[in-house]
Formats: sequence, structure tokens, C-alpha cells
Amino acid sequence: MLRVLGSPKRLCDGSTRRDFLAAGGLLPFGLTLADTVRADSPGLHPGLAGDRSFGQAKACILLFLYGSPSQIEFADQKPNAPVEVRGELGSIKSTLPGCDVCELLPHTSRVMHNVTVVRSMTHPHPIHGVAYATSSVVDIDVGMELRPHDPGHWPFMGSVVAHLERRTNPAAARKPVPDNVALPWPFSSRRTGEVSRAGPYAAFLGGAYHPHYATFQGAASRHITKTLNETTQEFAEPYVGTAPDSYFALGGDPPADLTLDRLNARRSLLDQFDAARRQRDRVAADPFREQAYALLGSEKLRQALDVRRESPKLRESYGHTVFGQGCLAARRLVEAGSRFVTVFWDEFGLAGSGWDTHWEHYPRMRNELMPGFDRGFAGLITDLDQRGMLDETLVIVLSEHGRTPRLNNSKGAGRDHWSQAYTTVFAGGGVARGKVVGKTDSIGGTVVDRPVSPKDVPATVYHLLGYDPGTTLTDRTGRPVPLAPAGQVVRDVLA
Repeated sequence: MLRVLGSPKRLCDGSTRRDFLAAGGLLPFGLTLADTVRADSPGLHPGLAGDRSFGQAKACILLFLYGSPSQIEFADQKPNAPVEVRGELGSIKSTLPGCDVCELLPHTSRVMHNVTVVRSMTHPHPIHGVAYATSSVVDIDVGMELRPHDPGHWPFMGSVVAHLERRTNPAAARKPVPDNVALPWPFSSRRTGEVSRAGPYAAFLGGAYHPHYATFQGAASRHITKTLNETTQEFAEPYVGTAPDSYFALGGDPPADLTLDRLNARRSLLDQFDAARRQRDRVAADPFREQAYALLGSEKLRQALDVRRESPKLRESYGHTVFGQGCLAARRLVEAGSRFVTVFWDEFGLAGSGWDTHWEHYPRMRNELMPGFDRGFAGLITDLDQRGMLDETLVIVLSEHGRTPRLNNSKGAGRDHWSQAYTTVFAGGGVARGKVVGKTDSIGGTVVDRPVSPKDVPATVYHLLGYDPGTTLTDRTGRPVPLAPAGQVVRDVLA
């Protein structure tokens, strides 16, 4: 894994730490991918056909809201709670009976009959545990959160999917559209502060299974101010607005003067160096460099990422934000054959941004967060449904935790970290339509019915994608380990 010294990065509590920035995906020219994608490929455990939901999903789209939205201002409304709990935003009816949503989600309110809402997510770690939320690791602490390559981590769900696909079909490594793609840029790479956060990494599966990062190509069209502690800065904010000609490319497009002939010439030169090295060291040919070149030359992948190919009307339905257009690119990627695509709502500019609303909770909900999510999520569900793809495409809206039931006294109000109760949304791909699972108390602070662990999410994803629960992975010590050792399939959400 190529690692380069990162710029100073500040945590959401204002403290700083120094670490190295892991450089994932394709860097300029796409020529460093080969150095980051080496791993073994042991055989797949024989599968067993489960119930009718087993294997119903051909692909999964994960929408990860870093920083975590408030369950109370999402889909676990508490209109009768005290004002210091319910806050200043009202509720609106949705098409899912018994599930009103925040007044800032008018488009989402019209697609809720297509989803299952889990209101009873719970765990004991109120930290930004993206790795904990998106893998089968059984425990995490702040140190691991800030060390992407800590040996205690487990592989990201998308990495597991790509690994299992190659075990069943080695040719999957040469697919023109890879099975583990993430948007809109390498995770945790566009924020200030010293630490790159843990999360979407392949852990003991090896660098071959890190996500392939598609990078936003375009400009933000709106500016906003953000506050971290006492610091307020203005940013051109792509999560609020993007130029209509924006799109995505794998690792960024190469320079305009890099023709295919020049690329091949560069490849020839590198191959000559490799040949000399192999002669010296008797090293076998590197298949992962071949994979890097194959992806760089994949016209199918390039077209899937180019959302400009869609009609202006459809693009507008997703919203012209980096999240909305990322959701559109995700639909195009799974349509082109990718098995697992992640759209991150990442920190941008200041640390403690994204959905981490310790400060200015209501101004940010109104002006920055809710409008972009509302259009992007509703646009994706509507588009998948109209194309007949929803029943075979699993969509999950996930975060690390929830927010405190009671507001704090910061400027613009704020909600702090809260992992005792929060909300996740499932849709499509074998998930029931129009269902609410679990319940919290009168202030949305404690689960009182059907607790669901974050460890149950990977187990459910693997089940719906058709991976036998008896399948094992091989850890760093060479031991077989189960796919989801601490998780169970959440059968309440299944169709």
C-alpha cells in the first residue's frame, strides 16, 4: 500500500494527531494501482441455497453518511417530546404508514413505501467508527478509528464482496467495471487535520481489495460557512451544489496530452524495467499491474462514471450536488456490472463536517445536509424502481451512530454523538417494502424493541448477495475466520 505523508488534519473535537495518508485507488496515470492490489485468492466455501431472500440482490449500493444524522430529524420523529428534544423542525407524512419524516425531506417522504426503516440500531461505541459500521470487526476504540491499517481491523464489506467474487470466478479481476467502487474521492482525503480515518479498507484481505475510487471532476457552485469550535471558514461546497458539467472518473482523468500511444509507450518502458528486475530477482509477472492498465483503458467504466450521458431532467431529479450525482453514478455502475458501490457523504474542508453536527445543527440541516440527501436518495430509489432494478439492487443508508436526543447549547444548537439508538434504511434486493423495524423510547434515546447491531448489517448484506454464511476468510495468521462472526441476518427486514 502506497502511503504518503498527509497534510495536518483536525478531529471533530478540535484536537490534532499525526499519521500517514493512505493513497488508495488510481493516482495520476493509473500507474500506482499495481502497487496497492496484491492479495491471495483462496477457494470459496461451497454455498447453500437459503430462504427465498438468499441471493436476491445482484448488487449493493451503500450510502454512507459520515458524521451521522440525527435519528429524530430523520425517520424517528418525536413530535410530542419536549422542545429541547424535538427541536425546531416539524414532521411531514410519508408514504410509509407510521413513519413520518423530517419536514426537510419532501422528496424522500414520497418514496418511503419502497423501504424498510430500522429504528433500533444500537451499539456501545459513540465514536466515528466507520470501520466498525462497515465491517465485521467486533470491537473498536478511538486509536483504531484513527489508524486505517491497524492490524485489528476487518475488511470493508465491499472488499469482502470483491474478494468472494474473485474466488468464485478469477476472471472477475479483469472485469471492465470492478466490483468495489467508491465515490466521490478517496475517503477522508478532503478534510483538514492530521489523521486519515479508518473505514473502507481491505484489512487482512490485502491491497488488491481496497475500493477503486472514482474522483469528482468538476466545480462546486455554491459557498457556505462551516464552524469547528471557534473557527469559522467559507468553502466552495460540492455537497451543496455542483456545476452541471461535473462528472466522475476513476482516479481522475489523465492529462489531456496523454494519448493512448504515449500511455502504451510509458507502459513499454515500465515493462522493460520490470523485465530487468524479474531477470535479476526471478520475480513472476505482476497480474495486478495488468489489472491497473485494464481499468485505465476500460471504456465501459469511463462511460458508467460519466453522468453527463444522462438526460438533464434525470440528473436534476438526483440534485446537482456531489452526493446526488454520486448516487446517479452508483446506479450506472451497478447497471454496468459492479457488485458493490459506495457513495460517501464525507467530511469536506473542516474536520467535524459531514453530518457531525456538534455546531450549527439547524442551519446546516436546512442549508447544507438535508436538501442534498433528500434529492439524491429519493432520486436513486425512484430511478431504480422505474427501471425495474430496485428488486435486484440492495440500497442501504448507513452511519456510525446517531445524535444525542437532547440539544446542546452551542451556536445554532447541536447534537453530539449517540450510539444507544439510531436509524438505518434498507431498500430493494430482497428487502421488504413499506416496513418499520424496532422502536425507541419517547425521546429517541433508547431502544425498547428489536435491537439491531451494526454487526448484523454485513451479515444481512452477504445473505442478500448470496454468500453462504459458512464461507470463511483467511486472516493475517492464516486461520479461517467466518464472514460475520458477531452478526446475524436481520430477517425482519427481508421480503
